[in-house]
Amino acid sequence: MTDTALPIRAATETAIAHDITPDRCDILQNGSTLVLRLTETLVARVVQDVDGPRQGTEWFARENAIAHHLTENGAPVIPLHPDLPPGPHEHLGYPMNFWQFVTRVDAEPDPRDIGRTLRQCHHIMHRFEVPLPKLAILTESLAILQDRELFPAATQQMLRDHLTNSIEVLSRYPHQALHGDAHMGNLMNTTRGLLWTDWEDTFAGPIEWDVASIIWNAQILEENHATVKAICDAYCEAGGSIDACALQQSLIGRAAVMTAWYPILYPNPNEERQSRLQRRIDWLQGQIVI
Repeated sequence: MTDTALPIRAATETAIAHDITPDRCDILQNGSTLVLRLTETLVARVVQDVDGPRQGTEWFARENAIAHHLTENGAPVIPLHPDLPPGPHEHLGYPMNFWQFVTRVDAEPDPRDIGRTLRQCHHIMHRFEVPLPKLAILTESLAILQDRELFPAATQQMLRDHLTNSIEVLSRYPHQALHGDAHMGNLMNTTRGLLWTDWEDTFAGPIEWDVASIIWNAQILEENHATVKAICDAYCEAGGSIDACALQQSLIGRAAVMTAWYPILYPNPNEERQSRLQRRIDWLQGQIVI
């Protein structure tokens, strides 16, 4: 039995239980989440890291609830599969959900489409009535740093200070349902257009958090200000409004969150990842805690 044998069994047996017969088992991603294509249209996402920082299925239920809301309201997202209940499902100890297969295209997404589709998602999520935890990824990251020594003491304290400050400042702004982890890896250019995916970090917070998440690399690491301006301009032209102070604090909070999770997500980072981590730490050290 391979490492993926049991989660694959869990996904296929769940599909069969809902009268769907898998005719293939293509592994699209094998990490903390196992992504499987089981039929021409059916994709299963199975959580393999059942011993990780996130225990239980409450967070997974939130992902399904927001994804169902977005799918039902025609948002630019990879939709849940219509032939199974939205779930979440759990079998053999593995939480999972099921999505429609979409075909990726190689073209880089237009920055204006990024801003426009993010605003479309925010507009639809504004009507989401299920309560969500406030600033959850920030409070979760702070708790991790309080429980685990992941960095040298000075860096660990610096990250805690920035997260504590970001939570306090961002609490003052209007909150709504967010994606929570709106980076380029969770955005797919497809034959159906630009689609957002991976809603497991959804929480309530200011919309600037998602904007900061999608522009962070371009703004800080790449200094690609034209791309940042195009994304933000398109977001506002589609009916959104971005507060500059909330955006700056979200950039800081986002960097602290990404840094806190790095040793968990990449316990043995390659040279490029080590360099990117150090650049985030160096940038954060230059930011003032109010």
